[in-house]
Amino acid sequence: MKVVVMAKYVPEPTATWSFEADHTLARDAVEGRLCELDEYAVEQAVRLKEGGVADEVVVLTVGPAKAVDGLRKALAMGADRAVHVSDEAVAGSDALGTSKVLAAAAAQEGYDLILTGMASTDAEMSVVPSMVAARLGVGQATFAGALSIDSGTATIRRDSDTATREVAVDLPAVISLTDQTDEARYPAFRAIMMAKKKPVETRSLADIGVAPADVGLAAAATSVVSIEPAPQRQAGTVITDDGSGAGQLADFLAARGFVR
Repeated sequence: MKVVVMAKYVPEPTATWSFEADHTLARDAVEGRLCELDEYAVEQAVRLKEGGVADEVVVLTVGPAKAVDGLRKALAMGADRAVHVSDEAVAGSDALGTSKVLAAAAAQEGYDLILTGMASTDAEMSVVPSMVAARLGVGQATFAGALSIDSGTATIRRDSDTATREVAVDLPAVISLTDQTDEARYPAFRAIMMAKKKPVETRSLADIGVAPADVGLAAAATSVVSIEPAPQRQAGTVITDDGSGAGQLADFLAARGFVR
C-alpha cells in the first residue's frame, strides 16, 4: 500500500509576520517549519509502514523553495521520499487553487491512502482535505483521533464534545488526522543526516498538468480586503476587596452583559 502525506510548510506561529502590498504573506521574510498538525499525519503514515501495512510513504507539499526544509523534517521522521510542487504561478492561491494542485500531484503520483493534518496552523480552515477528496472522486474521513487499516478499509475514531464515533471508508481515501493521534516522533540525529540523502523531486505546474491561469492570486475565489495588527492587550481591572468586592465584581460583569 502506498501512502501519500500532504504536508504544508507554514510560517512560525511565534514569528512576526509581514505582508506584501497585495495582502499575501511575505514568506521569504519569515522563518517557517513543517506544519505541526501535519507531523501527526507523517507519524501515522510511518507507523503504518513500520507495522507492515504500508510499503511506501511519500510526502507531498506545495510551496516556495524553502518548503523543502519541511519535507526534510518529514523524511527524517521516516518518510521514504518527497515531492515538492514549486512554481511561481502558485503564489497567492487560496484553498481551491491549492487543492487543485495537490489533487493533480497526488493523482500523478498514485496512492492508496492520502493522510494530512486536520488543518494548517496558518490558515486553520480545515477544508483542503475534503476539497482534494472531491477532486479525486474518492471517499474521505475527517478529524480522525485514531486510525487503523484492514482489508482495504480505513477505520477512524472521531471524538466530539458529546460522543465518540467510529467511521469506516473504503480505500483509496483521504483522511485528516487530529492532534489526538499518537505524538509525533522527534527525529534522531542519524535520521536527520540520512534524510539529506533521500530523494526530493521538484515538479512544476506543467509537470502535473495544471494550467497557471487556474491557480494563483488572480484565480482565487477569495480575497483579503485589509490586514490590521491585533490590538494591544489592555490593562485589566483590579478589584480591591474592602468589603464591597462582591458588589464591584457583580457591577463589572453586569456592565459587560455577563450577568443581569
